[in-house]
Amino acid sequence: MFDFEKLEIYQKAKTFNLLVRDFIRSAPLDATTRDQLTRASFSIVLNIAEGSGRFSKPDRRNFLIISRSSLFECVAILELLTEEKLLNKMQFLHFYQKAEEISKMLFAMIKNLS
Repeated sequence: MFDFEKLEIYQKAKTFNLLVRDFIRSAPLDATTRDQLTRASFSIVLNIAEGSGRFSKPDRRNFLIISRSSLFECVAILELLTEEKLLNKMQFLHFYQKAEEISKMLFAMIKNLS
């Protein structure tokens, strides 16, 4: 087992990614939005994994910052989709709560590496 697989943040990010991908499959999204949301949600997970393999604190911190930025990107996209009525308010709040939890965890990890 790789170290990143043991991280709670990695598991939560994977769950968030799966929720986003399920939504993408069921929603009538244009190709650009679908691609951007897919890439951003993957980036959250992948940067946590990649950062865990770095030896220096600044390197690990940088990958966590990128992961958190990708999470913010997902929230912005989901908010826009809610305004366009492609995502209902309840679905958005579910995503938002998951994202907020992940964001807080990432922030704490980033702060500890400063």
